[in-house]
Amino acid sequence: MKPAPKPAADINDRIIREPQSQLPLKRINFILMGIAAVMIVAGFLLMTGAPATAEEFNPDIFSTRRIVVGPTIAFLGFVFMGVAIMWNDRKKRNGLD
Repeated sequence: MKPAPKPAADINDRIIREPQSQLPLKRINFILMGIAAVMIVAGFLLMTGAPATAEEFNPDIFSTRRIVVGPTIAFLGFVFMGVAIMWNDRKKRNGLD
């Protein structure tokens, strides 16, 4: 007669979770990345508008909003995204973590 098979170990017994202090990105990083993403989308939305066609010229394609403000906000959003990814808490920088 064969012995009964051993019950499978609970999955939580086999997974070793990494401590929160060892994770590369914290909650603040994701919040800052969300803000940066909103800035990027807002910049692209500010650049949208009616185009100039062959039948009718639309002078709005040269407006300050479309050629200065929109691209500037989108660019700052991309820069802020890099900062958000690299952001460290002060506790971690001072070695108190």
